[in-house]
Order: sequence, then C-alpha cells, then structure tokens
Amino acid sequence: MAGAGSGGGWWWWWWFTNTRLLSLEGGGRLVTSTEFEAATDQLAETPGAAAISSLEELQGHVSLAVDKEDQEDGELEENDQTQLLGGEKQSPKFWTFSYHQSFFDVDTYQVLERIKSSLLPAPRQNFVKHCLRHHPDLYGPFWICATLAFTLAVSSNLSTLLQSWSQSSFSYSPQFHKVTVAGVTIYCYAWLVPAALWGFLQWRKGVRDRVGCYTFLETVCVYGYSLFIYIPTVVLWLIPISGLQWFFGVLAVSLSGAVLLLTFWPLVRSDTKVVSAVLLTVMVALHALLAIGCKIYFFQSLPSRSVPVTQAPLRQATAPGSSRTSAAS
Repeated sequence: MAGAGSGGGWWWWWWFTNTRLLSLEGGGRLVTSTEFEAATDQLAETPGAAAISSLEELQGHVSLAVDKEDQEDGELEENDQTQLLGGEKQSPKFWTFSYHQSFFDVDTYQVLERIKSSLLPAPRQNFVKHCLRHHPDLYGPFWICATLAFTLAVSSNLSTLLQSWSQSSFSYSPQFHKVTVAGVTIYCYAWLVPAALWGFLQWRKGVRDRVGCYTFLETVCVYGYSLFIYIPTVVLWLIPISGLQWFFGVLAVSLSGAVLLLTFWPLVRSDTKVVSAVLLTVMVALHALLAIGCKIYFFQSLPSRSVPVTQAPLRQATAPGSSRTSAAS
C-alpha cells in the first residue's frame, strides 16, 4: 500500500509539474509559486486528498475562465446587435443612392393596381389612402411620363405621314424635335404643377388648421399616375376624324380630372368655399390645357396645298386679209 501511495504521489507530482500553466484558448491563468508549494506540501501529507482538492480548484479556475469568456462573448453579440439595429433605424442621406432607391421599391402588381385605379376612379375612393397607402413611388410616374412623351412624338409623326401620303407631291421628313418638346412638356407638368400645389396646400395649412396636405412625393405620384390615360388617348388620335379625336380628349380629361378631384377634395373641403372652388377649378383647367395643347400642337391638320395652274401666253389673233394688205403696201 505504501508503494502504491508513494507511486500515486509521484504521479501527481509529475502532473502538477506539467500543468502549472493552465490555458483554455487563452482564457486560463498562471498558477503562482505559493499555490504550487502549498499543493506540494498537501500532497506529501495526504496524497489522495491533495490531489482531489487541487483538481477541484483547477476545475474551478477553468470553469470561472469559461464563464468569463461566455459573458464577454454575450456582451459583444449584444453590442453588435445594438449597433446593427441602430444602423437600420438611421435614415439614409438625401445624396445617397439608398435614399432614392426606396422610392423605386415597388413591384409590378402594385403598379398595375395603381394604374387601374387611375383609369377607373371610384366615387368614394381616395387614391392616396386606398392605392398609395402612404407609400408613394417614383417608378410608375417616371415611366408613365416617359412613355407618354415617346408615344406623343411617334403618334404625331405618324399622323403627319398619313396626312401627307395622299398628296401627289409627297415629301416627308421625320420631326425628331417633337420628342424633345413632348418630354420637356410632360415632365415639367408632372413636377412643377404638383410642386406648386403642394406649396399652396402647405401655406393654407398654416392659415387654417383643418386644411390637410399630402407629402410632396404623394402629390407627384398622384399626378404621375393620372397621366396614364393620356397614353391610349394619344394613340386613338391617329384616327383622322376631328370630332372623334376631341371626344377621346374630353373623355380622358374627365376621368383623369376625377382622380385629382376625388383625391384632393378631402384636403380642401374644410377651407373657404371660394378657395376650394378656385383651387379645384385651376387643377382641372391645367389638366385640360395640357391635353388641348398636345392636341393642337402635335396633331394639327396640314394646310391644303393648291396646285398652281399655269396658263399659256395669249397671242393676238389677226385677220388673214390684214396681213396680206400690209405685205402689199
């Protein structure tokens, strides 16, 4: 038994000698010389008890180091999550790409539903509350204006071509400047008129508390989608019947103007009757003026060219006898 005990004591002596530096992925600690000597003396007196107590002490150090590491890792993860959430809450700057990207974050289904609502306005349906739902986009208005400008220029050139085709002296050259005129006209109307309307409503909101106001992007979005009905109208203007062209124009202005009236009437109905009537009248008048201007400028009838009749010079007729008389004399 003594030999076994001494042998066990030497084994624990070797184990202590080789494990003075305790490390657990950098989380252990160095055993001091005082602790090492105390453990050696205890091992000499009671080898078994010393080994057990030393082992428990070392396990305590290791578990303490592991707990500290877990706590530090948890704090780091919480800090990372806090920074991540804080970064999500921060709104991007105006000059960054992510700021403008949010205005084009819309799917095809939403765009089609908004176009459908602009074509068929319901009496009790507000375009902003029921269609936009306070989530305006610039994708639809941008491409609607671009498509309208391109369609207007192409239809105008086709109309001029069809009118000149029946003339004998046919001479046609594409009018590319109409693309520029159409683009500038449509985009200026789709941005400047909503900007003026938004500024006026902001001013009236400061004068009268009950007057409401949409955001600038919501106002631009309403005007952009209201112009979609002009695209099929422009195509139908290719029919060379003046009365039918004006009928399609009046129908388009009526439907498109109804969208504007139903959308902005809840904002101005709390204002005075004069201001409300004048504002809504000006809105519809500008909308109609755009259609009339496009009809007159891009689809004007060509003047009929009169073919000049060339007449041969008249010669003075002389009697046969007079010529002979003059020759004899």
